[in-house]
Amino acid sequence: MRIPAFVALTLVAVTAFAPRPAAAAYDLPWCAFFSDSQAYSCAYRSLQECWATVLGIGGYCRPNYRYGSYPPYPPDAGPRRSKRRHPADH
Repeated sequence: MRIPAFVALTLVAVTAFAPRPAAAAYDLPWCAFFSDSQAYSCAYRSLQECWATVLGIGGYCRPNYRYGSYPPYPPDAGPRRSKRRHPADH
């Protein structure tokens, strides 16, 4: 009776302390890079939220290159033509 209980308790302890992947909250679209150290944090949902953190501390914000669900870029409209007429065209 003691051995199965010990084995069960050991399995519970091993699974409780097993290494896990990092939380998804740190893989958000914006990263703050702090100027006073090599530290950075990718826990910001918007550029404004990132700048609010960095503003008093010092540093800069960049998009998180590991964040994979950016919206697609708008299609390129191509060069625009000017509607201005030249005097020679009259």
